[in-house]
Amino acid sequence: MTGGTRPAPAAAGGRTAPPGADTAHVARIAGIAELPRLLQLVHAAYRGTASRAGWTTEADLLEGGRIDAGMLRELLVSLHDVVLRTGPHGTPGACCAVGRREDRVAFGMFAVAPSEQGRGTGRELLSAAERYAVQRWDATALHLSVIRQRTELIAWYERRGYVRTGETEPFPYGDERYGRPLRDDLELVVLRRALA
Repeated sequence: MTGGTRPAPAAAGGRTAPPGADTAHVARIAGIAELPRLLQLVHAAYRGTASRAGWTTEADLLEGGRIDAGMLRELLVSLHDVVLRTGPHGTPGACCAVGRREDRVAFGMFAVAPSEQGRGTGRELLSAAERYAVQRWDATALHLSVIRQRTELIAWYERRGYVRTGETEPFPYGDERYGRPLRDDLELVVLRRALA
């Protein structure tokens, strides 16, 4: 995307809920005022004791934060990225980032509150992110990176149509904004799904 302002529909991905409907899983664009709660959500989904209540924990691989406030702030104000979230105002149940890179649209920072895992929340948000990528950038595919050792998470994405591209990316060792690794063999695998 080249400059301009970010489109801000009431519900991201082209779906709106009828009046009086349960909107817990409707994806919305997050605003900067939600930064503290989004940061809490991302950490709760992946790190520390709270993350062990869900299946997405990385607590055996990394300790410390998963993203810092500065990185999240950049995503929230970027013209090339959007942060989508579900849940009632003030209490996000899930979030993700979708952004345009030089040659691709990327999906990341996917976090679902441990109490929401296994309820379809993540699947719904991923679908909304895919729709948003198509509507905003005419994306023909969505790319994401997953820690290679997260085999259960890779399998979850594969069940949703993502395939390994054969590409790998180095884990950002030494950059504690992504946490402190507990092992020295972490790397990221790239997955891709074609979007209709």
